[in-house]
Amino acid sequence: MKHLERAFEWLLWEGRLFILLAVIFGMVGAVILFVVASVDIFHVAQFTFNAMTGGHHPSNFHEKIVGEIIGAVDLYLIAVVMLLFSFGLYELFISKIDPAENSESSGILKIKDLDQLKDKLAKVIIMVLIVSFFKRVIHMEFNGPLEMLYLSLSILALGLALFFMHKSSDSH
Repeated sequence: MKHLERAFEWLLWEGRLFILLAVIFGMVGAVILFVVASVDIFHVAQFTFNAMTGGHHPSNFHEKIVGEIIGAVDLYLIAVVMLLFSFGLYELFISKIDPAENSESSGILKIKDLDQLKDKLAKVIIMVLIVSFFKRVIHMEFNGPLEMLYLSLSILALGLALFFMHKSSDSH
């Protein structure tokens, strides 16, 4: 019976290696998002250069540029979420990353437990939501004081969320 128990425990322990699928495809997803966001920035630069040198300024020139850049920042932040997720899963379930242990610059990638991974992911996800909110607000039209009040309250709520998020990280 002891032999069967050891074999089963070995199987359970080695089964954790299936997490490598999430790590690998999380990294692939992050790389794809970094490439797509970079291509988007390149297209914005191209559009801006052509508009500036050609003398043709569309009516929504600034709005288009800012919107596209914010969209790229959003993609970069989501890529960071994927990177943190991949690094965290690897460190928690597979092995510590030796180059990260010896590096002083990768403190954000050091994950000690699942709660720390969740906290880091939550903070980046909140930033993604704030950037997405900002992108949507740029394209909105306000038709009255009530809508401006709603915008102001939304910005206040985001500011408070950031304040409390920062305050909670200072206490750790």
